Amino acid sequence: MRFNDGFWLLKSGVKPSFGLQVVQSLEDGSGFNLQVSTKPIRHRGDTLAGPVLSIRVHSPTEGVVGVRIEHFKHTDPTPNIALFPDDPPIPAASLSKTETSWTIATGGLSADITQNPYTITFRSPTRTLTAASYKHQAIYDVPHKWTLRSASNSSCLATDVSSNPRPDTPPETVRYIHSELNLSPGELIYGLGEQFGPFVKNGQSVSIWNQDGGTSSEQAYKCVPFYITNRGYGVFVNHPGEVEFEVGSEKVSRVGASVAGESLEYFVIYGPTPLEILERYTRITGRPALLPSWTFGLWLSTSFLTSYDEKTVSGFLQGMQSRNCPVRVFHLDCFWMKQYEWCSFTFDPDNFPDPKTYLSDIKQKYGVKICVWINPYISQLSPIFQEAVRGGYLIKRKDGTPWQWDLWQPGLGVVDITNPEARKWYEGKLNALIDLGVDTFKTDFGERIPHSNVVFHDGSDPMRVHNAYSVIYNEMVFRLLEDRFGKGEAVVFARSAAAGGQRFPVHWGGDCESTFEAMAETLRGGLSLTSSGFAFASHDIGGFEGHPPPEIYHRWVAYGLFSSHSRLHGSMSYRVPWQYGEAAATYMAKFLEAKHRLMPYLYQLSLDGHAKGHPMQRAMFIEFVDDRTTHHLDRQYMLGPNLLVAPVFVPEGEESEYYLPAGRWTSFFHPSRTLTGPVWVKEVVPIDEIPVWVRQGSVLCLGPSQVGRPDYEYAKDVEVHVYELSEGEAVQAEVPVGKGAAIAGTVEVVLQNGEVRVRVLHGEVGLRSATYFAGGQQKLVAV
Repeated sequence: MRFNDGFWLLKSGVKPSFGLQVVQSLEDGSGFNLQVSTKPIRHRGDTLAGPVLSIRVHSPTEGVVGVRIEHFKHTDPTPNIALFPDDPPIPAASLSKTETSWTIATGGLSADITQNPYTITFRSPTRTLTAASYKHQAIYDVPHKWTLRSASNSSCLATDVSSNPRPDTPPETVRYIHSELNLSPGELIYGLGEQFGPFVKNGQSVSIWNQDGGTSSEQAYKCVPFYITNRGYGVFVNHPGEVEFEVGSEKVSRVGASVAGESLEYFVIYGPTPLEILERYTRITGRPALLPSWTFGLWLSTSFLTSYDEKTVSGFLQGMQSRNCPVRVFHLDCFWMKQYEWCSFTFDPDNFPDPKTYLSDIKQKYGVKICVWINPYISQLSPIFQEAVRGGYLIKRKDGTPWQWDLWQPGLGVVDITNPEARKWYEGKLNALIDLGVDTFKTDFGERIPHSNVVFHDGSDPMRVHNAYSVIYNEMVFRLLEDRFGKGEAVVFARSAAAGGQRFPVHWGGDCESTFEAMAETLRGGLSLTSSGFAFASHDIGGFEGHPPPEIYHRWVAYGLFSSHSRLHGSMSYRVPWQYGEAAATYMAKFLEAKHRLMPYLYQLSLDGHAKGHPMQRAMFIEFVDDRTTHHLDRQYMLGPNLLVAPVFVPEGEESEYYLPAGRWTSFFHPSRTLTGPVWVKEVVPIDEIPVWVRQGSVLCLGPSQVGRPDYEYAKDVEVHVYELSEGEAVQAEVPVGKGAAIAGTVEVVLQNGEVRVRVLHGEVGLRSATYFAGGQQKLVAV
């Protein structure tokens, strides 16, 4: 939200009340409760009018300071973002004060508060991180006309006559609470969920308001009110509804956050490295769940608008198997149900007359798991619609009738997941599908949740439910799968999310076009998401809309198979490789084989994501924050700490460009090729290649060749690849079992007096061979 006309003037009619002076303070065990006046207090008479802000500055856990600003205090609205849902807080605050100042210190972070003027300065052990300076916190009364461009007010949910046929008379003014933090010279902002625009957010206005808008606009499916900086801290705004960020936009040297209402809370999260910041953030909002190893294999979809039946599905699976591209998860998109009936949760009998037998047959013959498409919308033409109406399971208008519109499906309603009986009813439909042989669900949609003139069963504020719905919905389905299959065996394939949604993976990037530009959008969105606390990110290989030319398909396959999760999916055309020439299958088989062999490394990364919130695909600045060249890079990424991946976004024959930071780098596919960074690389990349480079000092434990699946015993027949160690350096690599969080053992590699020694330090790991790569040469090492 922008309140100013330039820097000096306010927009016409805007009335601010700035927090100016601390007039009372009270210390408790973890912080200070301050009363902050909005006008100078010179004598008793000045205390008799004007707002007073109640501000709590506290430390909920180590390395984190929270600031809660309240005007009118009342009962807490719902829903709220769950805090510390997985790991408990680590209290570690020390408090001190003088007559005119207060300080909280915790885990390397300090917050220094001054009385008059009222300010808060956040410091690390080495420098000032940021500050809420003079007049940085306020309540604003804003004429309604200035709010019309907000995401919630301009949304089709508010303006469409079917969605909102009788709009309320708008208020004359809208109350906002607003807070700003300084931006230092050279400071860059990342995150705020899956944003498809420029990766660096400086200069942007970003609304935390989920929308179904594809990957080519400012709208996003997964909006998260958390950003991370290149200056050693992150900021999480603890609000589930619409939060409007002005990132060096309204005021070019500040980040402003505002919410319509009477309270705003944010947490400043310090960390010596970006990974430590993400670790502390995901302690607050939750860690990604442990995923089964089979989810990291190849997912193949029927695509959306294509025609398919049992014969089509079997033909796809047989074709993939015969071309050495084994599918691990087969996905049936929307038309497994009859048209106009989404969702009915019933297989179309014309195409699948005996689904239970058929699913059992293909699972046994092709070794696949089965995924089916679902969403929380119920068409009026669905045979279960009246059942939902009678049970009161749909979101209602204020007059008690179900909210309905015609966008997507005729007269659709939306399941009210705040209603326990509605959840039970919905879960019953999914349980019946699991009984037929379904293993997981693509939990599509969940962004267009009505907020105007609707009521929810439990009385929740519709503005707060809008984003939170995606988390509640995906948690419901995820927990059901856990109940049926056990902890560590559940996965969803979700499109929408909000803060805390990282706990219920996996998420994919939504509807993108089949172009190089959309492929780059997809990567930016994915890196933005994994800079916001999400460990995993997937996308539609080849693009969703349109039929990709073969070269785009080839490049996207390579990128997709070096992503955490890999799914072939389109809209009106199939994504099986032979649709793009038989050579496409050869290229795919090569990259799929590489991913299968890398599974001991990749699965260990997923365990780190589960335990610490570390992302598998991570922006370059996260690993190389001291190299300022990496701070703007958004067309390459690190896959864990050891592999640099540079997808190709240019036509065949044109030079691709990417950057290698300092150190020696070895080509993963061509280890005789080495380069020393920092260096920009310009090269024409063959159509069957993708630049993948191994970082100096890496130890990669690879599985055996031609295993044909991602889930196997990772500690058997291990090939150890060691890259460019320094004299005296010792590197350890944990080898997971491949099921659950168990570690089979630890492999240690030491370079001593020019000799490389490899041994199993702990546990049981069956070493097949070890190879040392240095200077473009390789040699076998005794194991």
